[in-house]
Amino acid sequence: MAFQTLLQRNTYYDSITLMSLAQAVKALPGVEDIGAVMATELNRELLRNSNLLPEDFLAGLDKPPGPEDLLIVVRAENQEIAAAALKAAQDRLTSHVEQVSEGATTTPVRTIEKAVQRDPDANLAVISVAGEHAWLEAQQALEAGLHVFLFSDNVPVEQEKRLKSLAVEKGLLLMGPDCGTAIINGVGLGFSNVVPRGSIGVVGASGTGMQEITCLIAAAGLGISQAIGTGGRDLSEAIGGVMTRKGLELLADDPQTEVIVLVSKPPAERVAREILAAAQLQKPVVAVFLGADPERFAQAAGKVHLARTLTEGAELAVTLAGVSADQMPGKGVLLQYQAKLAGEREKLAPSQHYIRALYSGGTLCDEAMLLMSEHVGPIASNIPLRPEWAFSEGKTFQGHTALDLGSDEFTRGRPHPMIDPTLRLQYLSRAADDPETAVILLDIVLGFCSHPNPAGIYAQAISQARGKAARDGRSLPVIISLCGTEGDPQRLSTQRTVLEAAGALVFESNIAAALAAVSIVDKNASDIFTVEASYE
Repeated sequence: MAFQTLLQRNTYYDSITLMSLAQAVKALPGVEDIGAVMATELNRELLRNSNLLPEDFLAGLDKPPGPEDLLIVVRAENQEIAAAALKAAQDRLTSHVEQVSEGATTTPVRTIEKAVQRDPDANLAVISVAGEHAWLEAQQALEAGLHVFLFSDNVPVEQEKRLKSLAVEKGLLLMGPDCGTAIINGVGLGFSNVVPRGSIGVVGASGTGMQEITCLIAAAGLGISQAIGTGGRDLSEAIGGVMTRKGLELLADDPQTEVIVLVSKPPAERVAREILAAAQLQKPVVAVFLGADPERFAQAAGKVHLARTLTEGAELAVTLAGVSADQMPGKGVLLQYQAKLAGEREKLAPSQHYIRALYSGGTLCDEAMLLMSEHVGPIASNIPLRPEWAFSEGKTFQGHTALDLGSDEFTRGRPHPMIDPTLRLQYLSRAADDPETAVILLDIVLGFCSHPNPAGIYAQAISQARGKAARDGRSLPVIISLCGTEGDPQRLSTQRTVLEAAGALVFESNIAAALAAVSIVDKNASDIFTVEASYE
């Protein structure tokens, strides 16, 4: 076993670039593993856990690397292979040309100004740089008259507020920061799925929430006109729903859009009411404010149809568009698994009591916690539904636990778990080793930018975890909330088949997956199916 290390100070690459590099180099003969990360403290710890942290190399430095530094570590069969692999990684990063068409090359531009000069007809900029620098790039793009899709997270809220004011002043969209998903004129941006064009428009302060809704709508046989992301903080008190209003205006004027869906993580009360007032349009509007009881906004809703879950929101949208939602994979499927889930519950050891949910999507995590907490009580989380349910520092799990591993504290300087599963696989291993874990719940979100074959990675980990639990005298059910379409690069049916072969129970509705997990730990499991039927 041999190691080769590269450290480049003050050099930033986004997570998609680094994930692509790592996948390409790891596929080389004789390469055992590779870490290509921005050298945050968390990423260095991840390298240590993967036996990739170059302790001797770091010990010889004048100062330790930090979030602004690129660190690449290759582990291979021998030094020759490791050196060649590291050179291949460098070559991928330092190449100064891109192949843009057969027989043609162009030098990449390094600034917004140069990009606009090269293509004066461009009207949208996609920005994915370190959060502390992203606001400046976004400002330059807006000043140049470009709409902005701001994928970067960790942008200060003060800068977000200022940028959105500038966008409104110029009549432009600022989708973000931390905007994971959009579909504009049929073109997916960021984490998006392959869905047909159609008559339902979406405005979302939630990336995975938008993905779940658009995939459910596609499963019902309908399509999406536009899906406008706003960034997760847009409906906060600080931002005030600026881009949500702009998205509503655009969809109200869009002749292709017949039905509009709003989706958000738990919104600020005042902002939610103002958005509902702005949503009193000639077109039908469905609002999904996760974490908020629809009754809370019943008087302010007016003509807006309020939905409690993403599945219910998609069902309402499809129905308002004049199509039956019968083909949509909702919770009705859970009834088919009643006997199997009861069997899983009966096989649990006396020590197994708790759900351990490891999510990559924050909105999917919110939705799961909302449903699970109604049956099993408090759910500890890094994004708790209630302040008193906040995760205690230093704990890995705390009773029933749901973690959003895609939140800022886990993605600062490292790839999102939908791109790179390394961090979540470590949490999966810890959950499997914990004798109190009764069931593991995971979301796997397909589409552009996501891992090219997540089932191949997770199936192996699930098989190993279940095998180890069995050797320890425990059963370990694993439930998957699978979001995607047949048109996605990973192909929904292929991913499902591989995961089920590893022993996972797979649901194409997040609420079905969450309630399935509850049914395994809830002593009154039969009530779950009664409640489930009431959602039909």
